[in-house]
Amino acid sequence: MKPETRTFDPSREFETEERCFITELLNDESSPELSIARARVAPGVTTAWHKLTDTNERYLIVSGTGRMEMEATDAADVSAGDTICIPATVPQRITNTGTNDLIFFAVCTPRFRPENYIGLE
Repeated sequence: MKPETRTFDPSREFETEERCFITELLNDESSPELSIARARVAPGVTTAWHKLTDTNERYLIVSGTGRMEMEATDAADVSAGDTICIPATVPQRITNTGTNDLIFFAVCTPRFRPENYIGLE
């Protein structure tokens, strides 16, 4: 059996109302337990406050610097190599504090579904 591979396609990136750009790498019914997206936040931009119901999220920072905020916790500075764990239903946002794009992978368990997204602004 040959491993399933998916090639990153930058032309699939789309802008969200959350003020960031997303490229879905893996998010379909064949893998309901997990989704992976590449997120890009422009310099100086703060994403909108939001939360996910029934979905835990983890960010793995690939490049850039930022400030992660989650409700009821202290904000934290983040940079390449850092991982952030965001439990389901916790309001969150991230700010790009650098001069280059902040790029990270967003890993959701179970997979991200639009109906689980709640914008808070």
